[in-house]
Amino acid sequence: MPLNVISNFAANVAHRHLTMSDAEATNSVAKLSAGTRVLTAKDDAASLAIGSRLRAEVSALKQAQVNAGQAISMLQIADGALNRINDILVRMKALSVQASSGQLSNTERGMLNQEFTALRSEIDRIADDTEFNGTKLLNGSNTFSAGTIGANVGQDDGIEQFIFSNDTGAFSATDSVTVAYNATTDQFTVTNAATGIAYTSDAGVSAPSAGNFRDVVINGAGLSIQLNSQFDDTTDITANNTFTTGGGTSNSLSLEFKIGTGTDSYDDVTIALASARTTALSASLSTSTIDTQTNAELAIAEVSDAIDTLAQNRALLGSNQNRIEFASANIATTVENTEAARSALLDLDVASEMSQFTSKQILVQAGVSMLAQANQLPQNLLQLFQ
Repeated sequence: MPLNVISNFAANVAHRHLTMSDAEATNSVAKLSAGTRVLTAKDDAASLAIGSRLRAEVSALKQAQVNAGQAISMLQIADGALNRINDILVRMKALSVQASSGQLSNTERGMLNQEFTALRSEIDRIADDTEFNGTKLLNGSNTFSAGTIGANVGQDDGIEQFIFSNDTGAFSATDSVTVAYNATTDQFTVTNAATGIAYTSDAGVSAPSAGNFRDVVINGAGLSIQLNSQFDDTTDITANNTFTTGGGTSNSLSLEFKIGTGTDSYDDVTIALASARTTALSASLSTSTIDTQTNAELAIAEVSDAIDTLAQNRALLGSNQNRIEFASANIATTVENTEAARSALLDLDVASEMSQFTSKQILVQAGVSMLAQANQLPQNLLQLFQ
């Protein structure tokens, strides 16, 4: 190769290798900083695609585990309430047995009956009051809805919707219901045409402000009327004001828990929580008394049936709780193994990469030194002119 001062071939070669070594060292620094061996698709497109799916799966599984934990907490709340109801039933049976004994007069039985009926009411109160995040757990469910709504009781008239509670003994499916409003007393009256019974709200109903809603409770009906800001509280409603009830009520509440990451049926667990109200525990318990010896004898049987029903409900609840606990444990194992698979694909072997980085650092330093030496070669040719 001829010697010349125009083209410095050695410097070009040294610069090219130095650039490559510097790029590789920079890439190692980036990987060490991020803790992953796949920074972009060019590093390993297949691993990046699989790892991304696995990362999404792990995130979803962790949320499913949270769902399972909340489901367990919900069932624990329900079981705690059922335990208290069981204690009440045990006391009610003791009172029934005491009242059925001949050494007592009806006067003493009347005193015992006061406690008996109070405890019975407490059972219904606990069933109605036990909830988790606003969901009533032990008073069954309601599927009532209002259909075929009259022209004067729709959303444009300020009535946003009719809301039924679980205590809807005032209605049955397909009943025709009339909704009237008296602008003088500012009061709603709801009449079930099938039974002829009317229910009223408290007086003083007024329209809500713009953008807000107001719930008007219809006393004794298990129904609320939600008003919107278009409601005119100065005008009577007397015509075209009926709706037809649909649906009904159930003595169980069905809850669906998402403990998987997909949409298939096996990604969900459906649990039915039975009602703990006295009417659901035993047919006549809600009307039983112990004010006479005969009634006390009948109450013993009713309370015994209620205790048996409650025990069956708790057994079913406990089995479902164990099922979700096992599902949660399985999710934890799946998260561990899936995370291990993702780690094998994407996580950086720090020791190996640090060795490579050290090697690239040495090459960079050597490249800088050799480039400096290559740049000195043309200077040596100038000595020929001396």
